[in-house]
Amino acid sequence: MQNLLQIITDVNKAVNGFVWGMPAMVCIIGVGLWLSLRTGFIQFRRFPYAMKATIGKLFSKQQAGHGALTPFQAVCTALSATVGTGNIAGVAGAIAIGGPGAVFWMWISALLGMCTKFAEVTLAVHFRERNSKGDWVGGPMYYIKNGLHPRWHFLAWLYAFFGVLTVFGTGNATQVNTITAAINTALLNFNLISAEMQGTISLVIGIIIAAVVALVLLGGVKRIGKVAEKLVPFMAVLYIILGIGVVILNIKNVPAVFNSIFVGAFNPQAVTGGVVGGMFIALQKGVARGIFSNEAGLGTGSIAHATSDERDPIEQGVFGIFEVFMDTIIICTLTALTILCSGISVNYGAAAGAELTISGFTATYGNWVSIFTAVAMCCFAFSTILGWGLYGARCLEYLASEKWIKPFMVVYSLVAILGATVSLDLLWSIAETFNGLMAIPNLIALFLLSGTVVKLVRERNM
Repeated sequence: MQNLLQIITDVNKAVNGFVWGMPAMVCIIGVGLWLSLRTGFIQFRRFPYAMKATIGKLFSKQQAGHGALTPFQAVCTALSATVGTGNIAGVAGAIAIGGPGAVFWMWISALLGMCTKFAEVTLAVHFRERNSKGDWVGGPMYYIKNGLHPRWHFLAWLYAFFGVLTVFGTGNATQVNTITAAINTALLNFNLISAEMQGTISLVIGIIIAAVVALVLLGGVKRIGKVAEKLVPFMAVLYIILGIGVVILNIKNVPAVFNSIFVGAFNPQAVTGGVVGGMFIALQKGVARGIFSNEAGLGTGSIAHATSDERDPIEQGVFGIFEVFMDTIIICTLTALTILCSGISVNYGAAAGAELTISGFTATYGNWVSIFTAVAMCCFAFSTILGWGLYGARCLEYLASEKWIKPFMVVYSLVAILGATVSLDLLWSIAETFNGLMAIPNLIALFLLSGTVVKLVRERNM
């Protein structure tokens, strides 16, 4: 077993190094910049409109039509998948491996990613179609199939294939791992369990999560949307309040923290004492974990947006701008500040996860806050599992047929048990690898369809 794990680790390390090498960084940032230039940096020009349109939907009582979600349910379902452990464990891991400078590159990828996601959502709604049940289906598979010449259709199959594989790690195992870490940390802080009991507790948590996830996912897209629209606003507000509190209570440390972020982006050794070597490590981890968090470039969020009953692609597209802003610029930044402002010791160069973020909160508020952070993190991670369950089902439906969806949901739910009990660093590394493999066909499609995005923007005078 140990030899098998070592083989998996070695193979994944080689593939990960290629997928997230310099060419990938150039493609991700390059496509975001290309789309931004061609749309006149719509993410900045129409930012106030995006905020107004999205927040306005909070108070809308609109009912969705058959086989669809309301625009707000669609954005909550997409946010449920993006606002997850990438914001908590992912940011912690990026800082530990890439230094504080990774946060800077996370911001850069997000500012460009706002336009990338706008394009993904716009194209998904524009090129979507109805399945045999009358439900809206869309996403990268469909805008490749319906928007590009047949010679490019192999990209849709590649995307769907990698998507089915990705959801088990990115959408499920890493999320459950974060839930178990948060709960175990809270129980340990209050001396309710011993360190030796963590394995048993994790297994029990995994079984419970598997059962609840199956119950929701087998209820279909409307049940997912209803859960997401209630869970996402609650968890986001709770986490933002806790994060702002840490910043206010450690306000004297803020200038030094921002200095370490900007200096560390270009000279990590100066901030980490030489442990993190090279600007590329900071860039790589910042971009990779940023994409893991906001999914701009992966195209997955557009799968949820395609289920909206909004008829105007641009109108739904602006939600993509809002999502990346909320996910990375607001929530990921608050996580980074919680870790760096609280004064806790960061073991640079070593893998880290949710426990590092929890330490930042407990160092500021005391052990009692671990209960609230555990609740918030469980909400984050659970909602992400639901969102990615939908993505996996749509990818499988494209590759095969709808009859495979329910068996897939059952298997997907059971993966939660595995995620609760395996190694954190290997899980994150595998998840990053598959994220990169998904991004490649999607980024090619976005580049080829950029003219369509520009045409739709001009038709709406945006």
